Amino acid sequence: MRMKPGLRRPPKPIYLHCLTFCETQITFLNRTFIRNRLFSSKMKPSGSAALLRGDEGVSVAVKLLLVEDEPRLQGSLAKALCEENYAVDTADDGEVGLFKAGSSDYDAVILDVMLPILDGWQVLERLRLYKRTPVLMLTARDAGMDRVRGLDLGADDYLIKPFDLPELLARIRALIRRMAGHVVSTIRLDDIVIDSRSCTVTKADVAIGLTAREFRILEYLAMHRGKVVSRTELHDHLLDENEDTLSNFLDVHVHAIRKKLGVGLISTRRGHGYCIV
Repeated sequence: MRMKPGLRRPPKPIYLHCLTFCETQITFLNRTFIRNRLFSSKMKPSGSAALLRGDEGVSVAVKLLLVEDEPRLQGSLAKALCEENYAVDTADDGEVGLFKAGSSDYDAVILDVMLPILDGWQVLERLRLYKRTPVLMLTARDAGMDRVRGLDLGADDYLIKPFDLPELLARIRALIRRMAGHVVSTIRLDDIVIDSRSCTVTKADVAIGLTAREFRILEYLAMHRGKVVSRTELHDHLLDENEDTLSNFLDVHVHAIRKKLGVGLISTRRGHGYCIV
């Protein structure tokens, strides 16, 4: 309704002021709740442990599969592995574990023996029919025959529960190095030294600061020196199953590595991928 000229609009009743204030607060809370839910879903993706974010705001890693049915142990191990910059996919029974291990290329599989549906022995035996992915067996059994059985079925290493986390991490690093044909934790590229254990790089004995993702890309290419590594392979080994990223993230990080370590270090093979000669 329009007011007549010269007349003043009556003051708004106090209860209307309260309603307006309440509506504003509810809208703010709703937006905050939605934003937090979205943020939480990105930080804790379904089917995988929450990933520790690096200095670029994204998780970076060599890719592991953890098959463990005990929720607490699975959660604590996955968190610890993420803190070491590994991308971790998880499975809580043998059937799902076998499917994931067979359908993706992991750098290593951490496999519990006592699993529902398919136990660790069955998973390992079937996986070895078509995959040579390194497998580290976890078990509460300390029987010598169990270790013999696992190794005979194709396990690459064996760890008895309870175990120390540093030992598990050391065994994982050793498995990955052996798979790539390296037996020590350092890789030398002329005057460049890459230390997988301390995640450091030096050039002519001078420390070079790389981001976590830059280090993992450089390490992976160096471990496959002389081989052209496709963009798809790099994506598969550096991201977990719940991550999305920009299509040009490899170009951005390779450019940064070249800028810090030399333009000629990493060659681009158009339509194929990247290579360190």
